Amino acid sequence: MDTTTELPTPDVMLEAFLGRDTTFDGVFVTGVSTTGIFCRPSCPAKKPKPEHTFFFRGPQEALHAGFRPCKRCKPLEQAGTAPDWLQPLLDAVEEDPTRRWKDADVRARGLSPERVRRWFKQHHGMTFQAYHRARRLGSALGQVRGGQSVGRAAFEAGYDSLSGFQDAFRLYFGAAPTDLDGATVIEVSRLPTPLGPMLAGATEDALVLLEFVDRRALPTQVRRIRKGLAAVFVPGRNRIIEEIEADLAEYFEGRRQHFRAPLEMPGTPFQREVWQALGEIPYGETRSYGDVARALGRPSAVRAVGRANGLNALAIVVPCHRVVGADGKLVGYGGGLWRKQRLLDVERR
Repeated sequence: MDTTTELPTPDVMLEAFLGRDTTFDGVFVTGVSTTGIFCRPSCPAKKPKPEHTFFFRGPQEALHAGFRPCKRCKPLEQAGTAPDWLQPLLDAVEEDPTRRWKDADVRARGLSPERVRRWFKQHHGMTFQAYHRARRLGSALGQVRGGQSVGRAAFEAGYDSLSGFQDAFRLYFGAAPTDLDGATVIEVSRLPTPLGPMLAGATEDALVLLEFVDRRALPTQVRRIRKGLAAVFVPGRNRIIEEIEADLAEYFEGRRQHFRAPLEMPGTPFQREVWQALGEIPYGETRSYGDVARALGRPSAVRAVGRANGLNALAIVVPCHRVVGADGKLVGYGGGLWRKQRLLDVERR
């Protein structure tokens, strides 16, 4: 097996590959010696014996090693992006978020509702119906907050009755539309990256969330942001998300050192001080937790700095990956130490 410190351990990669773990798509590819092909971790094909697998950082390495791409999982396509057959449907949802979609509408576009459902479950953790229902309700919430009457918003969202709209709204958001009149709306979208998909969340004015989707603390971060900003999360995209997606692509290509998006980071005054200090660590350099504590004028607050570092909800943008142990070793990264190493390698090349 091909191993490198820039990848997860072979045991982790093997488990991800055998378990068809979609969160590792884009992180590595697996070559199979008995077939001569290489696959994504999530490939649905029958899995080989462990002794026949070889792991590579990406398609280029696998191709140079003599493997050819799998025709089923298409590892040459960027992980997390919508396939060509699905993109027109996604475009249609965005063009009219209030439309009510039925299986017959999906079939009319030449698509299998079951195939669409499987893709959404795999990549978004919900069915297509749940996705466009949430998108529709999010659009209605925006109208209510913009001064539209609840009745008008319900009608334009495609609901036959006000009570039906209110029931659906309360089920998804946990409150009636009028109760959320002053709520902050955070649109969320999955973004593909070379280190695996990330979840980005942004208001119309600022980026509030950027985390790897497999981070265990992600649900806790979402709850903390929801409470701190009195916010509701809805699937969708806005200019901030479009901007951070473009910036991340340039960052991983080594063409961007600073991100453009304004940030909003709910937290205690001390936590915000720490996050501000993280942002001041120069690109390509590292600091210890003690260095950060001293920079804040609180040399004894090393552990508190570490805790605040772990609560950072804006991975990469607020560069907590640049904080290392006092001896220079990699410690404490929620996305995994192998990702921390890869991010530092991106900045040092």
